[in-house]
Amino acid sequence: MIRLAIVEDHTLVRQALRTLLEQRPDIQVIGEYSDGKQTLAQIPQLQPDVLLLDLLLPDMDGVEIIQQIKKFELPTRIIVLTSHYNDIHILQAVKAGADSCLFKDSSPQELIETISSVAQGKSSIPATVSSRILRAISGQEKSPLNALTPREREVLICLAHGYSNRKIATELVISEPTVRTHITSILTKLQLADRTQAALFALQQGLVRIEDVLGFLD
Repeated sequence: MIRLAIVEDHTLVRQALRTLLEQRPDIQVIGEYSDGKQTLAQIPQLQPDVLLLDLLLPDMDGVEIIQQIKKFELPTRIIVLTSHYNDIHILQAVKAGADSCLFKDSSPQELIETISSVAQGKSSIPATVSSRILRAISGQEKSPLNALTPREREVLICLAHGYSNRKIATELVISEPTVRTHITSILTKLQLADRTQAALFALQQGLVRIEDVLGFLD
């Protein structure tokens, strides 16, 4: 029996998944959650065999949830579900430790087969997904992001969230002059004019979600 939990913020989708999976005699749905906070609070105790995880949730990014779950060192295997065809985001999920990734328009049979395969300890990446991962890897090799240092990437993400220099300094535990130096370097390396262009670039590269930058761009 495969003990499975579902993380999906859309109620209709979550209920449809549960209805589909409960028809299977070899699958038991033992939990369902609508956000990242609930998930991280319950999964360590529940320890399902398989976790179906929506990649985009209202309170947390799916990649962050995967990283946190992996820190718990649980036997739980993770299948990412997404309706967003963002190659970079899919690659980030796999790098974080997802065992498989499926698009939400996948067939019920493909979902069942993937759950069964992952529950047996196999990493199952369908061809439609693996091709996008390879495309993302190829794109990353040519990405302007490669010109940035890890710290500059952190500053860029903070910029995209609309943080002031002072808040960035506090967040990253560095001085404001250092923040200004990093910002100047980022804009120069990426050939961007200002913070707004930097935020749009971060969004385009999949470093942040549209929800993260909406307030900044208003």
